[in-house]
Amino acid sequence: MSSEESLWCRRYLPVRDAPARLVCLPHAGGSAPFFRPVALGLGQDVDVVAVQYPGRQERRAEPPITDMAELADRLTDVLRKQPESPTTLFGHSLGAVLAFEVARRLEADGRPAVRIVASGRRGPATHRDEQIHLLDDDGILAELRKMNGTASMLLDDEELMRASLPALRADYTAVERYDCGPDVSVSCPISVMTGDSDPKTTLDEARAWEQHTCGGFEFHVFQGGHFFLSERPAEVMAVLKGYFGPARG
Repeated sequence: MSSEESLWCRRYLPVRDAPARLVCLPHAGGSAPFFRPVALGLGQDVDVVAVQYPGRQERRAEPPITDMAELADRLTDVLRKQPESPTTLFGHSLGAVLAFEVARRLEADGRPAVRIVASGRRGPATHRDEQIHLLDDDGILAELRKMNGTASMLLDDEELMRASLPALRADYTAVERYDCGPDVSVSCPISVMTGDSDPKTTLDEARAWEQHTCGGFEFHVFQGGHFFLSERPAEVMAVLKGYFGPARG
């Protein structure tokens, strides 16, 4: 990989000549290792690429991106350099919005995604007047604790949490300033995953993704809150595996 690709792309289980690719896009404040269990769970049948945004972990020295369009443009440029492969985009929360925007750009290039899996996020045109990015540091940390969005041991590490605040604030700025019209759509199918007690997304708000595709639509509801992915990993993996057909060999 080029140096730019190596910054953005993490492959926890590198696979040669996989018949399909899954690009995993983290939530606000999230990082590529969140999707390591997905890579291990799909094994040798899928090229799983976990995306690392600027401004966190080993990319902490880089300024985080505060604009969704810029984030989508930069990531799409990286994905254009990947070997061609049927690509599914899997994003959680902020990552779901980013998956939608990247899919729009890939479709314009004539390389449409096979599917978007939008997790833990309301439809792109469904608006809530959230201003978390304008809160002080303690306010943002309180919001995280409310969602239980970070491993409890990290929430208990005040120094580590405060070190992550620039990336968190940038991510919230990008997603809270994002605007999408109700008529904007992609041609690929969209599959939605949501938690039945997610304080950030009602079932109706999650189902609103249906208006943004000209392809098929699926709706999966799991028991759990905003981070049902971590609460119901086996059930989530069962759905994901269903998109990639029988194992090779």
